[in-house]
Amino acid sequence: MSVNAVAHLNFHGQARAALEFYQSVFGGQTTIATYGDFGMPAELPDATKVVFGQVIADNGFRVMAYDVPGADASVAQAAPTTRRANGTTLTTEPFFLSVRGDTVEEVGALWERLADGASVIEEFGPAQWAPGFGMLRDRFGITWILDVAAEYAQA
Repeated sequence: MSVNAVAHLNFHGQARAALEFYQSVFGGQTTIATYGDFGMPAELPDATKVVFGQVIADNGFRVMAYDVPGADASVAQAAPTTRRANGTTLTTEPFFLSVRGDTVEEVGALWERLADGASVIEEFGPAQWAPGFGMLRDRFGITWILDVAAEYAQA
């Protein structure tokens, strides 16, 4: 038996734009179905929102997303906070999405695309534990960690 864990992101009217953006960053195929596609009458406000969406890429990237029914993008939500203190990232985020690759060049190229419109928390560059590491909050409010795989050496 094979099991995969896939991040499923919940949006408030931005799922289509987010999925299309992630596809432009990571490549692959995007699948999007709306509530209307599943039978919701077209005149209802949620009919064009995403009920099921995903991006699947040959490089192993996979993410799912949908729009919470009845939720409006203009609804104020408490923004998570992230800050640096004494060389450490402190955050109230409940989760991050992590992307790990084999080379600085490969991950750096993903970083450049994902950083478009993002708030950089930690610039991509060498870290004590990896040849490349960076953290950002993308234009949709999702926090990403990108790093380069490295052998862990016990101290």
